[in-house]
Amino acid sequence: MATTTAVISDQRTKKNRILSPEDVTDLIAAGKAIVIYKDNVLNLTPWLKFHPGGDKAVYHMVGRDATDEMEVYHSEEVISKFTKWKIGQIDYQWENMLPPIQGGIYKLKDLNGQSLEQNRKSPKLAGELDGPVTPIVPQGVRYVDKNDKDKYFPICERDVVVDPKQLMELYENGLARSELLELPLLDYATQNDIKNQYHKLHAKIIRAGLYKCDYGNYARELIKIGSLFLYSFSFLSIKQYVLSAVFIAMAWHQMTFIAHDAGHVSLSHNYQVDNIFGMIIADWFGGLSLGWWKRNHNVHHLVTNDPVHDPDIQHLPFFAVTTRLFDNVYSTYYDKFLWFDAFAKKVIPYQNYLYYPILTFGRFNLYRLSWTHLLLGQGPRKGPAAWFRHFELAGLSFFFYWFFYVLVGGIDGGWNKFKYVMISHMSTMLVHVQITLSHFAMSTSDLGVSESFPSRQLRTSMDVDCPEWLDFLHGGLQFQAIHHLFPRLPRHNLRKAQSYVIDFCKEVGLPYSIYGFGKGNEIVIGKLGEIGKQCSIMLDCTKKMREDQIYDI
Repeated sequence: MATTTAVISDQRTKKNRILSPEDVTDLIAAGKAIVIYKDNVLNLTPWLKFHPGGDKAVYHMVGRDATDEMEVYHSEEVISKFTKWKIGQIDYQWENMLPPIQGGIYKLKDLNGQSLEQNRKSPKLAGELDGPVTPIVPQGVRYVDKNDKDKYFPICERDVVVDPKQLMELYENGLARSELLELPLLDYATQNDIKNQYHKLHAKIIRAGLYKCDYGNYARELIKIGSLFLYSFSFLSIKQYVLSAVFIAMAWHQMTFIAHDAGHVSLSHNYQVDNIFGMIIADWFGGLSLGWWKRNHNVHHLVTNDPVHDPDIQHLPFFAVTTRLFDNVYSTYYDKFLWFDAFAKKVIPYQNYLYYPILTFGRFNLYRLSWTHLLLGQGPRKGPAAWFRHFELAGLSFFFYWFFYVLVGGIDGGWNKFKYVMISHMSTMLVHVQITLSHFAMSTSDLGVSESFPSRQLRTSMDVDCPEWLDFLHGGLQFQAIHHLFPRLPRHNLRKAQSYVIDFCKEVGLPYSIYGFGKGNEIVIGKLGEIGKQCSIMLDCTKKMREDQIYDI
C-alpha cells in the first residue's frame, strides 16, 4: 500500500512540475505531440490513433495554446478528460510555437545543449511530412508587428521584376499588408485581450441556452426531407424523370445540413448518438462518408483558408483562390504536391466563368473522396470511432445499391438513366456554392502563430445576410463566421447568436463580414476573376521572358 501511494504521489508530482518553453521544445524534438491547454502541458501522442477527429487536427495544435479550439470543439464530458494526458504545467504566459506540420523544425540536443544533426535514428516529429513546407512568417518570430510589414511582406516599387513568380508574391504581400493594418495588433497582449473577450462571449452564449437543441426543429427537417423523397418517388412512378431527379436532389441538399450538424455533435451533444444519426443520413441515404467529411472539416476549421493546410481551398487544377497556389505547394492534408500544371494554367485564367459549371459536378468528386477515405482506412482505426468505417462502408454500398441499381436501374432507356443521374447530381450545385461562398473570397494570408482563434476565424469567414424565412434554404451555412466561432452550436440557434457576435466584433475591433447572397456571389466571382487575371499576367511574363532569351541567343 505504501509503495502504491508513493507511486501515485510521484506521478502527481511529475504532472505538476513546471515545464519551460525549452522543455516543451525538447519534447517536440523527441517526437511528442505536445499541446497547451490552459496552464496544462498535454502529451497527446498516445491519443493520436484514437482521436475521432483525426490525427492531423492534433498535429496543427502541437506547440500551441489550443485552449479555445479544444473547448469549442468538444463537449463538457470530453473536456473533463483532457488532463488525463497532462505531463506538466506552466505558470507563465505561453507563446505559440510553429507546429512541425506547418514547417516547424526541432532538433534533439546533446548533453551540452547543442543541437544534434538529424539522422535515421532521430524520431519523426509529430505531424512531420516528407514534403517541403515553408511558413510565410519564419519560425521563431514571436509576432508580426505592423512596423514589420516591410520585413515579412515586402512590396517592390520597381517596374521590372526578374522572376514572374515574384509578381505573385508581391501581390499576396500587398493583401497581407492591408489586412495587417486593418486588424488589431498581433502582439500577445492584444491577442490575449481578444481571447478573454471571446471567453466572455462564449459564456454569454452558454447562459443564453443556445447550445440547447430544439429537437422539434429537426423533426420538421426530417418530415421535410421525407416529403421531398416522397415527391421524387411519386414523380418517378409516373415517369416524370426530370421532376423526380430535381426533388431527390432537393432532399440530398437538405440532408447535407443535418449531416453537418450531426458531424459537429451539435444535436444531442453525445458523440456516438450524433455520429450514428449523421452516418445514416449521409452514408446510407446520401452516399457520402461522414467520416471523410469530419477529417477534412476539422482541419478546415483549425487552419481556415490556409492554401498549404486547408483542404477546402485546395481545388487545383480547377480553382485557385490565392496566387500562392501557383507555386506547386505541398499540401499537408493530402501529403502531396498540388501541381500547378499545364491543365491548371489553361483553366485558372477563366475560373470565374467556370465556377458554376464546375460546381455542378461537385457531388461526383465527393463520391471519390468518400470511397478513398474508407477504402484506405484514413479515419481512426482505434477508439470510439474505429467501428464507424465498417458502418460507413455498409452505408455507401447500400446507397449505391438502392440508388444506382434499384432506382436508376428501373428507369426505361439508357438515355433516361443517364439524364436522371446527371440532373439529380447537378441540381445539388447550390450546396457547393453555399459551402465555397463563405471562404473563397476571404483572406488566405498567414499572419504568424500569435493570431488568436477568434481573429483567424473572423478574418477568413463570411456570413450571408438573408431574411429569416429563407433560413431553410441556407441550412445554417449562411452563418459560417458564427459557426466557426462556435462549431457545436445547433444551426437553428446561429441567428440568435448573431447579435452577440456583432457586439463582440465591435468591442475588440475585429471585422464581421456579411453580405447578401447575390453580393456574396459577386464578391467570390470577382476574387476568382482577379486571381485568374494574376495567373494570366504571370504566364504572359514567363512567355515574354522566354522569347527574349531566345532572341538574345
